[in-house]
Amino acid sequence: MTLQIARNPEESSLPFLVRIPIGDGIVLRVKDTWPRTSKIYCHPHGLPWPEEPEIVEELSLRSCVKRGAAIDIEVDRTRESRSQFVFARARGREVIFWQSRRTSKTARPDVKLPTARASGLAELEILVDTRERYAWKFAAEQATTVKRALPVGDYGVEVDGELVAAVERKSLEDLVGSLLQGKLFEQQAALAELPHAVVLVEDRYSSVFKLTHVRPSVVADMLGEAQVRHPTVPVIFAETRPLAEQWAFRFFGAVLRERAMSEELDRRIGAGEL
Repeated sequence: MTLQIARNPEESSLPFLVRIPIGDGIVLRVKDTWPRTSKIYCHPHGLPWPEEPEIVEELSLRSCVKRGAAIDIEVDRTRESRSQFVFARARGREVIFWQSRRTSKTARPDVKLPTARASGLAELEILVDTRERYAWKFAAEQATTVKRALPVGDYGVEVDGELVAAVERKSLEDLVGSLLQGKLFEQQAALAELPHAVVLVEDRYSSVFKLTHVRPSVVADMLGEAQVRHPTVPVIFAETRPLAEQWAFRFFGAVLRERAMSEELDRRIGAGEL
């Protein structure tokens, strides 16, 4: 399995072609051969891979995996080995960027981050479990809530009638009680059946070490154990109730946006449009 990079035979501001070994091969026009100092803008080539390409580099890959709306690659070398192709939308049009961990941290964002709507979604419906007491209202966010008995979690979102993400809300007191009773592990096991799930705590992690009715080290050890047992269901401390509510709002928006982009990418790969 290789990542092939060739010269673009057409005159273009994107002088190279890259062939990603996904499906029948995704061919993109790119500005450079590797994202070393900044993100690289890419564009679908719209034509088959050249019959006699002028190969610039042929990189042996350890892995090439589609994850949501991104394709992660790992090159079989010690330096500059990991990068990803990210498919997104900005100002109503598709954009594709090739980035490494270094360039994603240092480059100025090319897509404007949402400030009001979650991930730019015009509508966001959040399900609230009927057993949830003193529920978040999401009154400050652009979202609607619907009361429903959820099979797992306190809040969730659906896609085509399927629960795809859930948040289990905890106060610090509730978290400690759930840990000591072993209930949290059971809740995490159930949450792990979903594609996306978190346990969200309305307090700071530092508050664990201020507990007086139980040894803080015991709680800290059990939190570590919870994460080891269920690595796909993180326990996140969001400091305050309003921040936890905001975090859940952004989380659900990101889930729905990512799923929509992933389905669109699957469609385009299946239709041979890339």
